[in-house]
Amino acid sequence: MKSNYDVIVIGSGPGGLAAAIAAKENGADDVLIIERDIELGGILLQCIHNGFGLQLFNEDMPGPTYAQYYIDKVKDHGVETLMDTMVLDISPQREVFAINKDLGYLDLQAKAIVLAMGCRERTRAQILLPGARPAGVYTAGTAQRFVNVEGHMPGNKFVILGSGDIGMIMARRLTIEGAQVERVLEILPYLSGLTRNYVQCLLDYGIPLQKHRTVNRIIGRDRVEAIEAVTVDEKWQPVPGTKEIIPCDTLLLSVGLIPENELSKKAGVLLDPITNGPFVDDRFMTNVPGIFAAGNVVQVYDLVDWVTEAGFTAGKGAAQFALAEKLETGEEIPLKAGENIRYVVPHKLDKNHLAEEQVRLQMRAITPIEERVLVTVEDQNGEVVAKKGEPYARPGEIITLAIKPKAYEAVQKATSLTVNVRKR
Repeated sequence: MKSNYDVIVIGSGPGGLAAAIAAKENGADDVLIIERDIELGGILLQCIHNGFGLQLFNEDMPGPTYAQYYIDKVKDHGVETLMDTMVLDISPQREVFAINKDLGYLDLQAKAIVLAMGCRERTRAQILLPGARPAGVYTAGTAQRFVNVEGHMPGNKFVILGSGDIGMIMARRLTIEGAQVERVLEILPYLSGLTRNYVQCLLDYGIPLQKHRTVNRIIGRDRVEAIEAVTVDEKWQPVPGTKEIIPCDTLLLSVGLIPENELSKKAGVLLDPITNGPFVDDRFMTNVPGIFAAGNVVQVYDLVDWVTEAGFTAGKGAAQFALAEKLETGEEIPLKAGENIRYVVPHKLDKNHLAEEQVRLQMRAITPIEERVLVTVEDQNGEVVAKKGEPYARPGEIITLAIKPKAYEAVQKATSLTVNVRKR
């Protein structure tokens, strides 16, 4: 195989596939995808439920079908793929070091790199869950792979901690397979996943959701026998007199996802402590020239369609960088999280790039507002340069706002922009 490429994409989930396609379509001749698994598609291969493609195709697809569409396009575009290969290190000079059981140790050079490693689940250790350490404690994604790919039921009687999307989807899946899902516990006072999953996966199947509740203790020696649930106050402290023993043989954790950025840090990429993903501009380029990031490695998305769109943007930028050896950049405008906004992606806008095409901002609210809200982008003087109405704002659902051409003149005059969400 070659040792020099225009663009190397690390990861073949929806973001990586889209980045490789976009790189090819924008003039990059030699494009390589490196994937540690034996198949392209990433996490989509185990997501056999519907809900994919609604934004991009106006269709309701299962995950493998959605993935196959882009896998076919990757092959049609002549993108080279290297499977069952682990990337060990990346240098700021865009050198990629990897290992493959057949090819051995690989030293590859890229003109541009797209980081598309996705995200991983929080584990029991990361949330400091107390109690015994018996068998029967899994992350929701691990259970999803057991059931959907390996045909193995991890238990019979479940409690799910966390109302993340994977946990709610698995509550439905396990019920369909004949298991008993006792309830879903959520430490927060609001849902942490999409409302549609709450309706379709919990309400439709009669599975209770209890907010302000968490697991206080795991009970069992060899196998989980029960968990002790407890109500918590606004500071997440146990409320006296609210403990309850819930018999079960399996506890699933759906307590958040973390962008996978160990490789990013090795390359000198700076990470946002709020998102745990790279700081990126509106082309999804990181602080390291020629290194781009796409999809859940930047922020944890609600919809795979948005991951794909981010991949297209990053792949196009990577191709442009590879062909020109640099990008023509102008003055940067930092984007700040304002009232009731946790973070904004991208983190900054390039004035030169802004004139070329529409830029979409994505953000999450800090606390839910269950009534109509107004999302605004304001300059350093408090002048509104872009705005959008929404029926509500919820932390579990990304808010999007496009900066359209009619706003370009006002944005060009700004030295900084702040995004706010307020009641209308």
